[in-house]
Amino acid sequence: MLDIKKEISEQIAKTIENVEAKEIYTYIEIPKDTKNGDYSFPCFRLAKILKKAPQEIANGIKEKLEQNGAMNSEILERVDIVGGYLNFYVSSKLFTKEVLEQISNNAKFGVETEDEKNKEKNIVIDYSAPNIAKPFHIGHLRSTVIGAALYNIYKYLGYNVIGINHLGDYGTQFGKLIEGYKRWGEEYNVDLDPINELTKIYIRINNACKEDEQILQACRDNFKKLEDGDTYSVEIWKKFRELSLKEFQRVYDLLGSKFDSWNGEAFYSDKMQEVVDLLEKSGRLEESQGAKIVNLEDQGINTPCIIVKSNGSSTYATRDLAAILYRARTYDFDKALYVTSYEQVLHFKQVFATAKYLGLDEKYLKGLEHVSFGMVLLPTGKMSTREGNIVKLEELLNESIDRAKEIIEQKNPQLENKEDVAKKVGIGAIIFNDLSNSRVKDEVFDWNTILNFQGETGPYIQYTYVRTKSVLEKAKVDVNNISFDMVNLDSLEDSYSQNIIKLLYDFHNVLVQVTEKSEPSILSRYLIDLAKSYSVFYNENRIMVDDSSLKNSRVYLTFAVGKVLKIGTNLLGMDMPEKM
Repeated sequence: MLDIKKEISEQIAKTIENVEAKEIYTYIEIPKDTKNGDYSFPCFRLAKILKKAPQEIANGIKEKLEQNGAMNSEILERVDIVGGYLNFYVSSKLFTKEVLEQISNNAKFGVETEDEKNKEKNIVIDYSAPNIAKPFHIGHLRSTVIGAALYNIYKYLGYNVIGINHLGDYGTQFGKLIEGYKRWGEEYNVDLDPINELTKIYIRINNACKEDEQILQACRDNFKKLEDGDTYSVEIWKKFRELSLKEFQRVYDLLGSKFDSWNGEAFYSDKMQEVVDLLEKSGRLEESQGAKIVNLEDQGINTPCIIVKSNGSSTYATRDLAAILYRARTYDFDKALYVTSYEQVLHFKQVFATAKYLGLDEKYLKGLEHVSFGMVLLPTGKMSTREGNIVKLEELLNESIDRAKEIIEQKNPQLENKEDVAKKVGIGAIIFNDLSNSRVKDEVFDWNTILNFQGETGPYIQYTYVRTKSVLEKAKVDVNNISFDMVNLDSLEDSYSQNIIKLLYDFHNVLVQVTEKSEPSILSRYLIDLAKSYSVFYNENRIMVDDSSLKNSRVYLTFAVGKVLKIGTNLLGMDMPEKM
């Protein structure tokens, strides 16, 4: 698709000496209010270079654009000057032609020829990562759906993506579970109901540790035995892991989540010594109260990174550093994203800072990124596995399906495949609710908002998509044979149509922004805007009119909206019902 912003940049560059089009491109903005044009160039950016006032620069550029024939061309309709800004108004017919031609010709709409180079880049995404032997609760939802959305979008844009479920299958909590199982295992039916029973054991042993320091020490010793390969400890650990994964898979099936690797913390148990050796070799490893640490004060981090505890056991940091080494060598990553809560900000600052002393290429160090997110809060506050205050994700997803089913029974009791539709609406509502919020903000879980068909929600977008399908059905249009030939450019000049077309044009840019900012909510908000714009278009413009040229153009635009809504929601991890 024609890069109109690039075209405008090149036209401006022709009017100015010693300023390249690439630089101008970075300065061009998209006004929030379309009354200020489709693109805007702030001339104050050139004031120092040209030693002129912004208004004078704007007048000079506009005059030269007129002389060069850029005005009233196929691209530009007009250019206005407002307070040192050049506001560019693009030909509506050009927008329409560029967008709608691509809709029918491009199976992967939103992917440009420039994205071909992406196939040479490897993106590793570490997400979900529930803890073995603990409930897969609502707190894991954000990591799972944010990571999955980033995975889908990167892949759609042509990148080679590796999704890793870095399971929490190692650490002191296993020392606690092993100790609890030794003491009370016969009292609990772990084989029949593994997660619930193991949670009970964990809560019980955790309370015991608070009351008795000796029990806590026994737990720590158990983990050290596990690290050392003690047969009994390893057997129990394997059992807990296998039982947990079976439970987790039901949740992943509901969410449609898949991974390329399930290598958790335990996978790196034989790879941690190299980390210790490399840090030793770098001269950065120090002893402190019996532990081995890396002092990071010279990097502005006051808390040292603990590599080996005083009892000789490893830490999360040791395992994460071993994972960085392994992933650099195995995947040759350009980016390695870690999708975890903002509570781990310090941890990853320490790990990334320490990684500098492993002898890695600068490419890998630059590619490390912590994609942090806020917590999911219940109306009563924060959850805690230790206290037993949790909401299991499987139960939550099933409840959402049941609630969606009740709504469908009320709204459309004759609907076919109600079970399937309820599943798509219920699961989609949960996913979209999470991804429509900026990831860094805490989210309060509220059913009244999540399953609202009128608000800025997943069900609203799904309903809008179904409406587009209904229009196509009424128009008796075969979507497999639909083509740009149906479109009369003059018939889509109205503001309601143009608002949609400009949004469709921006789809590629939205996807790129998601990858640049690791922020799926950019796509979620875009889909809301597109759905809203179509609703206004639908209410203001009759589609089934007698004028066949006008009717076909509006039907085609409807098809385009439906296609992009489906692509966008699929990228977020949602399934679209065809009827509701």
